[in-house]
Amino acid sequence: MFEGFEKIRERPEAFGFYTTDQLWQDEYVSEQMLGFHLDEAGALASRDKAFIDRSVGWIADRFGIDGGTRIGDFGCGPGLYAVRLAERGAQVTGIDFSERSIDYARRAARERGLKIDYICQDYLGFSPGKKFDLILMIYYDFCVLSPAQRARLLKIFYDCLDDGGAVLLDVLSMQFFESAEEKITFEYSEGEGFWSEAPYYLFSNTYKYEAEKLYLDKHVIYEKARVREIYNWLQCYSVESLRDLFGQNGFEMRDRYKNLAGEAYDGNSIEFAVVAGK
Repeated sequence: MFEGFEKIRERPEAFGFYTTDQLWQDEYVSEQMLGFHLDEAGALASRDKAFIDRSVGWIADRFGIDGGTRIGDFGCGPGLYAVRLAERGAQVTGIDFSERSIDYARRAARERGLKIDYICQDYLGFSPGKKFDLILMIYYDFCVLSPAQRARLLKIFYDCLDDGGAVLLDVLSMQFFESAEEKITFEYSEGEGFWSEAPYYLFSNTYKYEAEKLYLDKHVIYEKARVREIYNWLQCYSVESLRDLFGQNGFEMRDRYKNLAGEAYDGNSIEFAVVAGK
């Protein structure tokens, strides 16, 4: 048993495992994630309603959103930004591989009489058949990607972005990385917990990778019928490292902000947002 616990707490190789699909495509867990997305007061899977409204207002002003603006919302989830932008007249395409989230987003659009093109697909396999004036990637989605995945996605962005267009995304900062602490936690659920309807034991380990400026939450879930391992990677960035990454992939960073509501960058936040173009 001791050896088993030792194995649970082994530090995996950076980006050695990728399990994001288990969060968003598992029938039970995806329902929990959707619930967090739709919690207007919470900020576990998306920001609270007041911030989203403020953010969309700033995006609309910053990029002059009107009836001719073509927007690609990569990792759109249940369409919290897509709906608001479509209500301002934008032509929105939302891409997400969570079938449950896309189903909800499509229902919400129909109820509001909005024409939003939702595509249920892993955005890393998205074929650039469309051109966008604005590409969005919201709530640190860019941070979960490995170096190879980042390069692939930036190539897709480059091919999809029309001349004069912009990419807007937010990431976790070096302040987040420095403030994070490695830890080990244990939890028991009698059933209908976040991870399963069945009873389970949960072992969670947080790791920091100093050289890569990488953060990992590793979860090992023991149920009677199965064992699962979930890896939640979060790459942290400085303005300089993100500028270099964009530059290596054909982009130029144009602006930086404290967050996606357009607040002035001050270098003290756990996050920041950037605008880049070709």
